Amino acid sequence: MYARDNVAAANEEQQQLPSEGQVETAVTALRMLADPTRLRIVWLLRDTEMDVASLATAVGAARPAVSQHLAKLRLAGLVRTRRHGRHAVSAARGGHVRHLVEEVFSAAEHHRTGAPDHD
Repeated sequence: MYARDNVAAANEEQQQLPSEGQVETAVTALRMLADPTRLRIVWLLRDTEMDVASLATAVGAARPAVSQHLAKLRLAGLVRTRRHGRHAVSAARGGHVRHLVEEVFSAAEHHRTGAPDHD
């Protein structure tokens, strides 16, 4: 095999890689989910809307801390917030976020229990 053959193969593989922007956005989202409180928040928001007080009670954190976590999750595009009367309610931002969080917990459970992977 010649060196130019390796270069051609490498170029084909690089063309299949996600763009730099996609990688950076994905890394940011995964970094946000790497915090236990934020991961719990997104888990709770995957199927419903909740206000800060309800989230704080559910995750056992102070309201200001939950507000800061929600702000970071919004910036990362993982959570959306809307006004509902005098309150703001938040929810996971769409099916991709919902599926991502569900898959992470499913993979963690398989790893933790030794259950076989799905194909």
